[in-house]
Amino acid sequence: MLDERSKSLLKTLVERYIADGQPVGSRTLSKASGLELSPATIRNVMADLEELGLIASPHTSAGRIPTARGYRLFVDTMLTAQPASLLGADARPLDTHLQPDQPQRVIASAAALLSNLSNFVGVVTAPRKPSVFHHIEFLRLGERRVLVIMVSPDGDVQNRVIFTAQDLNQSELAEASNRLNASYAGLSLEAVRERLKSEVDALRGEIASLMSAAVQAGTDAMAEEQERVVISGERNLLTVQDFGNDMGSLRRLFDMFEQKTQLMRLLDVSSRAEGVRIYIGGESQVVPFEELSIVSSPYEVDGQIVGTLGVIGPTRMAYDRMIQIVDITSRMISQALSQK
Repeated sequence: MLDERSKSLLKTLVERYIADGQPVGSRTLSKASGLELSPATIRNVMADLEELGLIASPHTSAGRIPTARGYRLFVDTMLTAQPASLLGADARPLDTHLQPDQPQRVIASAAALLSNLSNFVGVVTAPRKPSVFHHIEFLRLGERRVLVIMVSPDGDVQNRVIFTAQDLNQSELAEASNRLNASYAGLSLEAVRERLKSEVDALRGEIASLMSAAVQAGTDAMAEEQERVVISGERNLLTVQDFGNDMGSLRRLFDMFEQKTQLMRLLDVSSRAEGVRIYIGGESQVVPFEELSIVSSPYEVDGQIVGTLGVIGPTRMAYDRMIQIVDITSRMISQALSQK
């Protein structure tokens, strides 16, 4: 536990470092804190904060900078919320001409807005399409090879080849198609999967395994169909002082943006939480970059959480402003996609 003096000095140090990007010395801290403390006292407090792992001394500098743990304590206990008006005229609504039936354009605009307002990277996950099928058919292609044709309620057609444990003739495949269409049409693939688990005893073994394989294939096909993550402003990181001289870190970051898998895992976790979430210095364990922070929030369509958006930047970011940017953009994209 820190006393009020230590908290005040840590808060001042973090704010000065975020603003200036330079290690903060005891003399600067004495002036900026407004506390009537001797330089010796401030040096003692800084030594205590360093021992606690909240600040560190880079290279041979006499100044100190916050650690990821120091940023976390600052964000959790010392951050002062600012009124949204501080974002100024840049926080204008998403293009009012965008319609809820144009979700990809709304999402692309939201990612660009996040990037422009933050000067870092904006990311938005696309709303998940409900994986519902209207009709399914199986066609025998050869020994133990079956083509699955799945039609969604809006007419999208997905084709996938699956391999069965046993060779099935076309009449057996037709039986499986009829069962699925009669009993499960209109349900989500997740719901079909759960029902199949409870009803498997009532089905012939090969038919049950075929139907389960078809549901999994349909789920995979629909997941692959969508570009789930939209990213804007990656090049902004090239001008960030914290990354500019570390090509290794930049290369790893751009690899992450290209692969998107780690981002998807993190944003999927964020979508299960309410409000703005902040991940600092790799503490998410999903995106393990010590020099990176992510501020994220879920967004809704008609009251249901369908995706996540956020800002990615260095740990030295103005967290109060990033929280505003992410929160406001979340509200705007929710409103844009929920218009009737």
